[in-house]
Order: sequence, then structure tokens, then C-alpha cells
Amino acid sequence: MSTQLKHLKVSPKEAHTATVIFLHGLGDSGHGWLPVAKSLWNTFPNVKWILPHAPEIPITLNGGMKMPGWFDLSSLNNLTNSKYDDEKGLLNSIEKIDNLIQNEINLGIPENKIIIGGFSQGGVISILTALTTKRKNLGGVIGLSTWLALNHKAEEIKTDHANQIPIFWGHGTADPVVNYEYGQQSIEMLKNLGFPLLSPGTTFQRPGIRFESYKGLPHSSSPQEIEDLKQWLIEALK
Repeated sequence: MSTQLKHLKVSPKEAHTATVIFLHGLGDSGHGWLPVAKSLWNTFPNVKWILPHAPEIPITLNGGMKMPGWFDLSSLNNLTNSKYDDEKGLLNSIEKIDNLIQNEINLGIPENKIIIGGFSQGGVISILTALTTKRKNLGGVIGLSTWLALNHKAEEIKTDHANQIPIFWGHGTADPVVNYEYGQQSIEMLKNLGFPLLSPGTTFQRPGIRFESYKGLPHSSSPQEIEDLKQWLIEALK
């Protein structure tokens, strides 16, 4: 049994009927996404936000120094080449996130009112959760400035119902950390796995991947991306 992740919690203004679990990127903490959760608080009065803190682990990219991370990372130059992936670390983090999902279900929140999301490394975990989860009715998955890991065995680890889960994917075209091309390649891989891609201008569809590009955006979020995400969330949580 894996230990419970430490996390920040933003309680809903009104009755708790839905939960968004959002994972930060490498070297960050749940505090990094607290302003976004707070900015959406009024729009989603019934949503609880859970912002987990990744454990401190040695990161090869960082010379083996410990920092908050969801899995080890050795290079940024081959993110869609799965042979470099820390499979054990990835699967361990997915299990910990599933424990958080189960906690919410135990509180009476239905699966279709639970959204998993993340930025960069956190997005990797959320997208892999969509691919591998045994849960058939997750409300949706968010991946920002991220990529698809373990893609060499994606066909093998994908569950039959995975491509029914709606996905919001945002990526800046000027991302110097997770190159925009890795995002594009990842979307192509998901399409090949049977995830339908929404046509431009479509806010939300179940199933369907909404892929939004943000011209000139580096490895960060933007007001436009958060607005697009908000509109997608409104539909996902209906």
C-alpha cells in the first residue's frame, strides 16, 4: 500500500459535488497551482481542488539531486522515446493518484465528477492515468505542456475504455522545455490509439481530445489557456 500524498486542498464554496485533482510540474509543489484553483473558485462553487505535492526524489537531469518529482527524468531531448522512461516511478505515481481518486469516491463523489489534470510532469501522470485506469467513468483528464510517456507499450497498457475519457491538452508553441513537437507527436499517438480529436472550435465532447496551441507561449500557462480550460471544465462537469 503506497503512502498518502501530501496535498493542498481548496474546499468548495457550496455543497461538494465534484473534485479536480491537479498535479504540478518538476521541482514545483501544489502551491504553484493554487492561484489557478483560486481564480476558478467562483466559477465552480461545488468543486474541491486537490493539489498534491510530489515526493522529493533524485532527478538524473538535475545531476541526481533531490527535488519534487513524479518520476525520474534523464533528458529533455527525447521525451517521446520511451526507452528513457522511469517506468517504475511513473506507475508508482499513478497508483498514488488513484488512491486520491478513491478517497473522493469514498466521500460520495461519483467517478464522472472527478477530473485529473497536470502540468508538464504532472500532465504525464494525468494522461497515463487516462490510458491505464480501470475506472470507466472518469469525468475527464487535463494535460498542459506535457507528453505521452511509456508510448512503446501504450497499446499493451491501454484499457478498453480509455479512449472514452475526454481530454483537454494545451501546449505553447514556444515551449523550450517540453518541445511543442513532443505534444504534437503525443496527440498523434493518442489518435492512433483510438482517441478522437475534436475539430477546431469545439469546446468539449465526450469522448474527444481538445488540443489547443498557444502561439508564443513558453513552458507555462496563460490567461487564454486557463479560460479555454474553464469552458471545457464547465462542460465536463455538467
